[in-house]
Amino acid sequence: MHILLLHQAFALPTEAGGTRHYEMAREWTACGHAFSVVRSDREYLTGERVRECGKPGSEDAPSRIHLKRAYAPPGHHRSFAWRAFSYVVFAVTSVWAALRIRGVDLVIGTSPPLGQAFSAWLVAALKRRPFVLEVRDLWPDFAIEMKVLTNRTLIALARRLERFLYQRARHVVVNSPAYRQHLLRSGVPEDRVTVIANGVDPAQFDPDARGEWVRQRYGLSADTFVVTYAGAIGPANDLGTLLEAARHLRGQPNLRWLILGEGKERARMEDLAAEWGLDRVTFVGARPKSEMKDWLAASDACVATLMNIRAFRTTYPNKVFDYMAAGRPTVLAIDGVIRDVMEAAEGGLCVPPGDPGKLAEAVRRLQTEVGTARRLGLNARRYVCEHFDRRRQAERFVRLTESLAGKAA
Repeated sequence: MHILLLHQAFALPTEAGGTRHYEMAREWTACGHAFSVVRSDREYLTGERVRECGKPGSEDAPSRIHLKRAYAPPGHHRSFAWRAFSYVVFAVTSVWAALRIRGVDLVIGTSPPLGQAFSAWLVAALKRRPFVLEVRDLWPDFAIEMKVLTNRTLIALARRLERFLYQRARHVVVNSPAYRQHLLRSGVPEDRVTVIANGVDPAQFDPDARGEWVRQRYGLSADTFVVTYAGAIGPANDLGTLLEAARHLRGQPNLRWLILGEGKERARMEDLAAEWGLDRVTFVGARPKSEMKDWLAASDACVATLMNIRAFRTTYPNKVFDYMAAGRPTVLAIDGVIRDVMEAAEGGLCVPPGDPGKLAEAVRRLQTEVGTARRLGLNARRYVCEHFDRRRQAERFVRLTESLAGKAA
Protein backbone atom coordinates (compact mmCIF):
# COMPACT_ATOMS: atom_id res chain seq x y z
CA MET A 1 0.00 0.00 0.00
CA HIS A 2 1.18 3.53 -0.80
CA ILE A 3 -0.05 6.37 1.47
CA LEU A 4 0.11 10.03 0.45
CA LEU A 5 -0.06 12.81 3.07
CA LEU A 6 -0.35 16.54 2.32
CA HIS A 7 0.96 18.49 5.31
CA GLN A 8 2.58 21.91 5.15
CA ALA A 9 4.03 21.67 8.70
CA PHE A 10 5.40 18.11 8.46
CA ALA A 11 8.60 18.00 10.57
CA LEU A 12 11.51 15.59 10.75
CA PRO A 13 13.26 14.95 14.08
CA THR A 14 16.10 17.16 12.85
CA GLU A 15 13.66 20.10 12.67
CA ALA A 16 11.61 22.05 15.18
CA GLY A 17 7.96 21.18 15.47
CA GLY A 18 5.64 18.28 16.15
CA THR A 19 6.71 14.92 14.75
CA ARG A 20 3.40 13.04 15.11
CA HIS A 21 3.21 12.30 11.40
CA TYR A 22 6.85 11.32 11.06
CA GLU A 23 6.44 8.83 13.91
CA MET A 24 3.22 7.53 12.37
CA ALA A 25 4.96 7.16 9.00
CA ARG A 26 7.69 5.06 10.58
CA GLU A 27 5.05 2.55 11.66
CA TRP A 28 3.54 2.42 8.15
CA THR A 29 6.94 1.76 6.61
CA ALA A 30 7.79 -0.82 9.28
CA CYS A 31 4.68 -2.71 8.15
CA GLY A 32 6.00 -2.76 4.57
CA HIS A 33 3.97 0.16 3.18
CA ALA A 34 5.30 3.11 1.18
CA PHE A 35 4.63 6.61 2.52
CA SER A 36 4.91 9.90 0.62
CA VAL A 37 4.57 13.40 2.09
CA VAL A 38 4.07 16.69 0.30
CA ARG A 39 5.37 19.35 2.69
CA SER A 40 6.40 23.00 2.60
CA ASP A 41 9.84 23.91 1.32
CA ARG A 42 10.29 25.88 4.56
CA GLU A 43 10.39 24.76 8.18
CA TYR A 44 7.06 25.68 9.72
CA LEU A 45 8.34 27.22 12.98
CA THR A 46 11.55 28.90 11.84
CA GLY A 47 10.65 29.80 8.25
CA GLU A 48 14.07 28.60 7.09
CA ARG A 49 14.27 26.89 3.72
CA VAL A 50 14.41 23.11 3.92
CA ARG A 51 17.95 22.07 3.03
CA GLU A 52 16.85 19.00 1.06
CA CYS A 53 13.85 16.78 1.49
CA GLY A 54 14.86 13.34 2.64
CA LYS A 55 14.92 10.79 -0.13
CA PRO A 56 14.18 7.17 0.73
CA GLY A 57 17.14 5.71 2.55
CA SER A 58 18.74 9.08 3.41
CA GLU A 59 19.86 10.03 6.92
CA ASP A 60 16.63 11.84 7.80
CA ALA A 61 14.11 9.56 6.08
CA PRO A 62 13.51 5.83 6.58
CA SER A 63 13.84 3.64 3.52
CA ARG A 64 10.20 3.84 2.39
CA ILE A 65 9.34 7.48 3.21
CA HIS A 66 9.53 9.91 0.31
CA LEU A 67 9.37 13.66 1.04
CA LYS A 68 8.45 16.11 -1.71
CA ARG A 69 8.61 19.87 -1.34
CA ALA A 70 5.96 22.34 -2.45
CA TYR A 71 6.55 26.09 -2.47
CA ALA A 72 5.28 28.28 0.38
CA PRO A 73 6.25 31.95 0.81
CA PRO A 74 8.55 33.03 3.67
CA GLY A 75 7.42 35.22 6.56
CA HIS A 76 4.86 32.79 7.97
CA HIS A 77 4.92 34.52 11.38
CA ARG A 78 4.70 38.11 10.18
CA SER A 79 0.94 38.42 10.59
CA PHE A 80 -2.29 36.47 10.35
CA ALA A 81 -2.84 37.83 6.84
CA TRP A 82 0.62 36.65 5.74
CA ARG A 83 0.01 33.25 7.33
CA ALA A 84 -3.30 32.93 5.47
CA PHE A 85 -1.51 33.82 2.24
CA SER A 86 1.09 31.12 2.94
CA TYR A 87 -1.68 28.57 3.48
CA VAL A 88 -3.40 29.50 0.21
CA VAL A 89 -0.18 29.28 -1.81
CA PHE A 90 0.70 25.88 -0.35
CA ALA A 91 -2.83 24.63 -1.00
CA VAL A 92 -2.24 25.31 -4.70
CA THR A 93 1.38 24.19 -5.05
CA SER A 94 0.83 21.01 -3.04
CA VAL A 95 -1.80 19.77 -5.52
CA TRP A 96 0.65 20.03 -8.42
CA ALA A 97 3.35 18.26 -6.40
CA ALA A 98 0.99 15.52 -5.21
CA LEU A 99 -0.40 14.75 -8.65
CA ARG A 100 3.13 13.88 -9.83
CA ILE A 101 3.41 11.09 -7.23
CA ARG A 102 2.33 7.80 -8.78
CA GLY A 103 0.98 4.55 -7.43
CA VAL A 104 -0.98 6.07 -4.52
CA ASP A 105 -3.63 3.92 -2.80
CA LEU A 106 -4.97 6.39 -0.20
CA VAL A 107 -4.67 10.15 0.45
CA ILE A 108 -4.62 11.77 3.90
CA GLY A 109 -5.41 15.45 4.44
CA THR A 110 -4.79 17.08 7.81
CA SER A 111 -6.44 20.17 9.26
CA PRO A 112 -5.72 22.92 10.15
CA PRO A 113 -5.47 24.64 7.79
CA LEU A 114 -8.64 23.68 5.95
CA GLY A 115 -7.10 24.63 2.61
CA GLN A 116 -4.51 21.86 2.59
CA ALA A 117 -7.19 19.35 3.60
CA PHE A 118 -9.26 20.49 0.62
CA SER A 119 -6.20 20.04 -1.60
CA ALA A 120 -5.84 16.48 -0.32
CA TRP A 121 -9.50 15.78 -1.14
CA LEU A 122 -8.99 17.18 -4.65
CA VAL A 123 -5.92 15.00 -5.21
CA ALA A 124 -7.80 11.95 -3.95
CA ALA A 125 -10.74 12.73 -6.23
CA LEU A 126 -8.51 13.19 -9.29
CA LYS A 127 -6.63 9.97 -8.51
CA ARG A 128 -9.91 8.19 -7.61
CA ARG A 129 -8.54 7.06 -4.28
CA PRO A 130 -10.05 7.11 -0.74
CA PHE A 131 -9.68 10.39 1.16
CA VAL A 132 -9.03 10.30 4.93
CA LEU A 133 -9.39 13.56 6.85
CA GLU A 134 -7.40 14.06 10.05
CA VAL A 135 -8.66 16.80 12.39
CA ARG A 136 -5.90 18.08 14.69
CA ASP A 137 -7.66 21.28 15.80
CA LEU A 138 -11.25 22.43 15.41
CA TRP A 139 -11.15 25.07 12.71
CA PRO A 140 -12.75 27.47 12.17
CA ASP A 141 -14.02 27.29 15.80
CA PHE A 142 -10.62 28.12 17.30
CA ALA A 143 -10.10 31.09 14.98
CA ILE A 144 -13.58 32.45 15.69
CA GLU A 145 -13.25 32.21 19.49
CA MET A 146 -9.79 33.80 19.37
CA LYS A 147 -11.34 36.61 17.26
CA VAL A 148 -8.80 35.98 14.52
CA LEU A 149 -11.67 35.29 12.12
CA THR A 150 -14.43 37.90 12.49
CA ASN A 151 -15.72 38.54 8.96
CA ARG A 152 -19.16 36.94 8.63
CA THR A 153 -18.68 36.04 4.99
CA LEU A 154 -15.34 34.34 5.66
CA ILE A 155 -16.81 32.52 8.65
CA ALA A 156 -19.67 31.23 6.54
CA LEU A 157 -17.26 30.08 3.81
CA ALA A 158 -15.04 28.35 6.36
CA ARG A 159 -18.05 26.57 7.86
CA ARG A 160 -19.14 25.37 4.42
CA LEU A 161 -15.64 24.09 3.64
CA GLU A 162 -15.52 22.29 7.01
CA ARG A 163 -18.87 20.55 6.32
CA PHE A 164 -17.79 19.75 2.75
CA LEU A 165 -14.67 17.94 4.01
CA TYR A 166 -16.61 16.02 6.66
CA GLN A 167 -19.11 14.85 4.03
CA ARG A 168 -16.51 13.87 1.42
CA ALA A 169 -14.07 12.03 3.69
CA ARG A 170 -14.20 8.25 3.56
CA HIS A 171 -13.16 8.39 7.23
CA VAL A 172 -12.28 11.10 9.77
CA VAL A 173 -9.51 10.68 12.36
CA VAL A 174 -9.46 13.03 15.37
CA ASN A 175 -6.74 13.40 18.00
CA SER A 176 -9.00 14.33 20.94
CA PRO A 177 -12.17 12.64 22.23
CA ALA A 178 -13.87 16.05 22.42
CA TYR A 179 -13.41 16.49 18.66
CA ARG A 180 -15.33 13.27 18.07
CA GLN A 181 -18.37 14.75 19.79
CA HIS A 182 -18.08 17.84 17.60
CA LEU A 183 -18.12 15.71 14.45
CA LEU A 184 -21.10 13.66 15.62
CA ARG A 185 -23.01 16.90 16.30
CA SER A 186 -22.02 18.01 12.77
CA GLY A 187 -23.77 14.96 11.32
CA VAL A 188 -20.80 12.68 10.63
CA PRO A 189 -21.87 9.04 11.17
CA GLU A 190 -20.36 7.42 14.24
CA ASP A 191 -18.76 4.58 12.26
CA ARG A 192 -16.81 7.09 10.14
CA VAL A 193 -15.00 8.74 13.09
CA THR A 194 -11.99 7.27 14.92
CA VAL A 195 -10.08 8.80 17.83
CA ILE A 196 -6.30 8.36 17.54
CA ALA A 197 -5.11 10.71 20.24
CA ASN A 198 -2.01 12.82 20.41
CA GLY A 199 0.73 11.00 22.25
CA VAL A 200 4.45 10.39 22.44
CA ASP A 201 7.12 7.77 21.87
CA PRO A 202 8.28 7.16 25.48
CA ALA A 203 11.51 5.56 24.26
CA GLN A 204 12.71 8.99 23.16
CA PHE A 205 12.91 10.20 26.78
CA ASP A 206 14.85 9.10 29.86
CA PRO A 207 13.31 10.24 33.17
CA ASP A 208 16.65 9.73 34.96
CA ALA A 209 18.66 11.95 32.59
CA ARG A 210 19.66 15.47 33.66
CA GLY A 211 20.50 17.15 30.36
CA GLU A 212 24.01 18.04 31.47
CA TRP A 213 25.07 19.81 28.26
CA VAL A 214 22.03 22.09 28.48
CA ARG A 215 22.75 22.94 32.10
CA GLN A 216 26.41 23.59 31.31
CA ARG A 217 25.53 25.82 28.35
CA TYR A 218 23.40 28.11 30.52
CA GLY A 219 25.44 27.86 33.71
CA LEU A 220 22.69 26.07 35.63
CA SER A 221 24.05 24.66 38.87
CA ALA A 222 22.81 21.44 40.44
CA ASP A 223 20.58 23.39 42.84
CA THR A 224 19.01 25.60 40.13
CA PHE A 225 15.33 24.79 39.66
CA VAL A 226 14.60 24.94 35.93
CA VAL A 227 11.07 25.54 34.61
CA THR A 228 10.60 24.99 30.87
CA TYR A 229 7.97 25.92 28.31
CA ALA A 230 8.41 24.18 24.94
CA GLY A 231 6.05 25.00 22.09
CA ALA A 232 4.71 27.68 19.80
CA ILE A 233 4.79 31.32 20.91
CA GLY A 234 1.60 32.76 19.48
CA PRO A 235 -1.50 34.56 20.77
CA ALA A 236 -3.19 31.24 21.58
CA ASN A 237 -0.34 30.12 23.85
CA ASP A 238 -0.81 32.86 26.47
CA LEU A 239 2.89 33.29 27.28
CA GLY A 240 2.03 36.59 28.95
CA THR A 241 0.57 34.64 31.88
CA LEU A 242 3.82 32.67 32.20
CA LEU A 243 5.89 35.87 32.22
CA GLU A 244 3.64 37.41 34.86
CA ALA A 245 4.16 34.29 36.99
CA ALA A 246 7.92 34.70 36.53
CA ARG A 247 7.50 38.32 37.61
CA HIS A 248 5.80 37.14 40.82
CA LEU A 249 8.78 34.87 41.55
CA ARG A 250 11.68 37.01 40.39
CA GLY A 251 12.92 37.39 43.96
CA GLN A 252 13.28 33.64 44.42
CA PRO A 253 16.87 32.39 44.31
CA ASN A 254 17.93 29.47 42.14
CA LEU A 255 14.89 29.65 39.84
CA ARG A 256 15.37 29.77 36.06
CA TRP A 257 12.84 29.81 33.20
CA LEU A 258 13.59 28.45 29.71
CA ILE A 259 11.21 29.20 26.81
CA LEU A 260 11.75 27.04 23.74
CA GLY A 261 9.94 27.84 20.51
CA GLU A 262 9.13 30.39 17.85
CA GLY A 263 6.06 32.30 16.82
CA LYS A 264 4.42 35.59 16.05
CA GLU A 265 4.48 36.72 19.69
CA ARG A 266 8.11 35.95 20.49
CA ALA A 267 9.47 39.46 19.91
CA ARG A 268 6.70 41.03 22.00
CA MET A 269 7.25 38.52 24.82
CA GLU A 270 10.99 39.21 24.82
CA ASP A 271 10.31 42.96 24.99
CA LEU A 272 7.90 42.40 27.89
CA ALA A 273 10.43 40.25 29.78
CA ALA A 274 13.05 42.99 29.32
CA GLU A 275 10.62 45.70 30.45
CA TRP A 276 9.86 43.73 33.64
CA GLY A 277 13.50 42.95 34.32
CA LEU A 278 13.06 39.20 34.05
CA ASP A 279 16.73 38.36 33.67
CA ARG A 280 16.10 34.75 34.76
CA VAL A 281 13.85 34.11 31.75
CA THR A 282 15.74 32.87 28.69
CA PHE A 283 14.24 32.63 25.21
CA VAL A 284 16.07 29.75 23.56
CA GLY A 285 14.31 29.73 20.18
CA ALA A 286 13.11 26.72 18.22
CA ARG A 287 15.05 23.51 18.77
CA PRO A 288 14.95 20.24 16.78
CA LYS A 289 12.70 17.54 18.16
CA SER A 290 15.76 15.28 18.44
CA GLU A 291 17.12 17.63 21.15
CA MET A 292 13.90 17.83 23.14
CA LYS A 293 14.85 14.89 25.36
CA ASP A 294 17.87 16.84 26.61
CA TRP A 295 16.05 20.13 27.19
CA LEU A 296 13.32 18.41 29.18
CA ALA A 297 15.88 16.30 31.05
CA ALA A 298 17.55 19.55 32.15
CA SER A 299 14.20 20.74 33.53
CA ASP A 300 12.73 20.22 36.98
CA ALA A 301 9.18 21.19 35.95
CA CYS A 302 7.38 22.17 32.76
CA VAL A 303 4.54 24.58 31.99
CA ALA A 304 1.66 24.40 29.50
CA THR A 305 -0.59 27.42 28.92
CA LEU A 306 -3.38 28.33 26.53
CA MET A 307 -5.86 31.18 26.30
CA ASN A 308 -8.91 30.71 28.47
CA ILE A 309 -11.51 30.08 25.76
CA ARG A 310 -14.04 27.29 25.45
CA ALA A 311 -12.53 25.75 22.31
CA PHE A 312 -9.18 25.07 24.00
CA ARG A 313 -10.90 22.83 26.55
CA THR A 314 -11.24 20.27 23.75
CA THR A 315 -7.57 19.94 22.80
CA TYR A 316 -4.71 17.55 23.63
CA PRO A 317 -1.53 19.70 23.34
CA ASN A 318 1.45 17.66 22.10
CA LYS A 319 3.87 19.36 24.47
CA VAL A 320 2.12 17.96 27.54
CA PHE A 321 2.71 14.37 26.45
CA ASP A 322 6.42 15.13 25.89
CA TYR A 323 6.64 16.58 29.39
CA MET A 324 4.99 13.49 30.83
CA ALA A 325 7.21 11.05 28.92
CA ALA A 326 10.28 12.91 30.20
CA GLY A 327 9.11 12.20 33.75
CA ARG A 328 8.73 15.88 34.62
CA PRO A 329 5.78 17.36 36.55
CA THR A 330 3.59 19.75 34.58
CA VAL A 331 2.04 22.98 35.79
CA LEU A 332 -1.04 22.91 33.58
CA ALA A 333 -2.91 26.16 32.98
CA ILE A 334 -5.44 24.62 30.57
CA ASP A 335 -8.92 23.33 31.35
CA GLY A 336 -10.86 20.53 29.67
CA VAL A 337 -9.82 17.13 28.38
CA ILE A 338 -6.07 17.58 28.93
CA ARG A 339 -6.76 18.50 32.55
CA ASP A 340 -8.72 15.24 32.86
CA VAL A 341 -5.59 13.40 31.66
CA MET A 342 -3.30 15.21 34.10
CA GLU A 343 -5.59 14.62 37.06
CA ALA A 344 -6.05 10.94 36.19
CA ALA A 345 -2.27 10.57 35.94
CA GLU A 346 -1.60 12.58 39.10
CA GLY A 347 1.26 13.92 37.04
CA GLY A 348 1.27 17.62 37.83
CA LEU A 349 -0.49 20.62 39.31
CA CYS A 350 -3.52 22.12 37.55
CA VAL A 351 -4.22 25.85 37.86
CA PRO A 352 -6.88 28.09 36.32
CA PRO A 353 -5.99 29.35 32.81
CA GLY A 354 -4.89 32.98 32.73
CA ASP A 355 -4.11 33.17 36.47
CA PRO A 356 -0.40 34.08 36.92
CA GLY A 357 -0.67 34.10 40.70
CA LYS A 358 -1.85 30.49 40.88
CA LEU A 359 0.72 29.45 38.30
CA ALA A 360 3.48 31.06 40.38
CA GLU A 361 2.22 29.31 43.52
CA ALA A 362 2.33 25.93 41.75
CA VAL A 363 5.89 26.48 40.49
CA ARG A 364 7.01 27.58 43.95
CA ARG A 365 5.45 24.48 45.52
CA LEU A 366 7.31 22.18 43.12
CA GLN A 367 10.54 24.06 43.80
CA THR A 368 10.23 23.65 47.57
CA GLU A 369 8.72 20.13 47.60
CA VAL A 370 11.34 18.20 45.64
CA GLY A 371 9.89 14.81 46.58
CA THR A 372 6.44 15.83 45.41
CA ALA A 373 7.83 17.05 42.09
CA ARG A 374 9.68 13.78 41.52
CA ARG A 375 6.65 11.67 42.42
CA LEU A 376 4.35 13.62 40.09
CA GLY A 377 6.84 13.32 37.22
CA LEU A 378 7.16 9.55 37.58
CA ASN A 379 3.36 9.22 37.82
CA ALA A 380 3.08 11.15 34.55
CA ARG A 381 5.65 8.91 32.86
CA ARG A 382 3.84 5.71 33.90
CA TYR A 383 0.47 7.02 32.76
CA VAL A 384 1.57 8.24 29.36
CA CYS A 385 3.40 4.96 28.67
CA GLU A 386 0.20 3.06 29.42
CA HIS A 387 -2.35 5.25 27.66
CA PHE A 388 -0.63 7.48 25.06
CA ASP A 389 2.16 5.43 23.50
CA ARG A 390 2.56 6.70 19.94
CA ARG A 391 3.63 3.30 18.63
CA ARG A 392 0.33 1.69 19.60
CA GLN A 393 -1.56 4.69 18.22
CA ALA A 394 0.33 4.39 14.94
CA GLU A 395 -0.53 0.70 14.73
CA ARG A 396 -4.23 1.60 14.96
CA PHE A 397 -3.84 4.20 12.20
CA VAL A 398 -2.08 1.63 9.99
CA ARG A 399 -4.85 -0.94 10.50
CA LEU A 400 -7.48 1.69 9.68
CA THR A 401 -5.83 2.75 6.40
CA GLU A 402 -5.23 -0.87 5.40
CA SER A 403 -8.94 -1.54 5.88
CA LEU A 404 -9.99 1.55 3.90
CA ALA A 405 -7.57 0.87 1.04
CA GLY A 406 -8.65 -2.77 0.96
CA LYS A 407 -12.33 -1.84 0.69
CA ALA A 408 -11.54 0.62 -2.09
CA ALA A 409 -9.65 -2.04 -4.01
